[in-house]
Amino acid sequence: MIPERLVRFRLHTILALLATIIAVAITLEVIWIARHVLTWVLISAFLALALNPLVEWLQRHGIRRRGWAAATAYLLTLAFFVAIGFTFVPTLIHQSDDFVHKLPSYVHDITHGRGRLGFLETKYHLQERVQHAVKTGGAKKALGLSGAAFSVAKGIISIVVAAITIGFMTYFMIIEGPAWVDRFYSLLPERSQPRWRKVGHDIYRTVGGYVTGNLLISLIAGGLTTLVLLLMGVPYAVALGLIVAILDLIPLVGATIAAILIGLVAFIHSIPAGIVVVTFFILYQQFENHVLQPVIYGRTVELSPLAVLISILIGAELAGILGALAAIPVAGSIQVLLVDWRAHRAEHAPVPL
Repeated sequence: MIPERLVRFRLHTILALLATIIAVAITLEVIWIARHVLTWVLISAFLALALNPLVEWLQRHGIRRRGWAAATAYLLTLAFFVAIGFTFVPTLIHQSDDFVHKLPSYVHDITHGRGRLGFLETKYHLQERVQHAVKTGGAKKALGLSGAAFSVAKGIISIVVAAITIGFMTYFMIIEGPAWVDRFYSLLPERSQPRWRKVGHDIYRTVGGYVTGNLLISLIAGGLTTLVLLLMGVPYAVALGLIVAILDLIPLVGATIAAILIGLVAFIHSIPAGIVVVTFFILYQQFENHVLQPVIYGRTVELSPLAVLISILIGAELAGILGALAAIPVAGSIQVLLVDWRAHRAEHAPVPL
């Protein structure tokens, strides 16, 4: 017969365990409540990492003080986007206005079974379906109009507040980032500081290189798409190119989604334009996947394609588009930590006799 063992826990141990559980629960609750603010912080950190190479370049070439270099880099970046705005926004507004004026004729063609979208009425009876939906749910929708308008206004205000907040946080992160990092390193034991400084530098190189390279790739994709659409005479080329640039920020799937959307618009314009645009996207995706991305990911993140895919899927499942954007630099940072841990463990492993 096996004797019974009586396990006793000290009151101090039980209280420490309960305190740990409560602290973890409170931390998770605070993270959940402040998730939007934490998202802003994450975006600001990525933007600061993208601008930091320019700040360091300015410091090496005449502007010694970091505050002045950060202000110069920030103003140059704002001037760049303002210049893009003055270049493209008037065209974008003109194209949007033109689209609004042509929308009634598009609707007329669809309802009468004409044009390239006439099959929606002749084959699927779109007009009757819309009329049925309005009759069955129109009054309810009309009653909920004020709530929808309030939601839209609230969303616009939130976007404006988020943009202003992210702008200020990015600027302060650029100025104070190195000082904060040095304070963190100073809290570590002096003998381990060189190791963690190297790890921090590798993580910075990984994340900063990915953010900068991803922005550059998106600008290339949007610019080339706009050029092809202009050459083929497809309307709203600037607006469509901007959509491509935004979607291309999403790793792996963004370019495919953009190709489907822009290809459909081009086919609506004309069959030759659709063929040319789809061919362009096929060729460009090969160039981006086999030339641009390997150069950037290979030099900065150094992840295998399988690791990239898995990290993007996990990030998208956890935090949507933002998670997909952050997945690759986070995975690269984890890889840096694992490589350092293995090297440190091998360095301090006992020598066999």
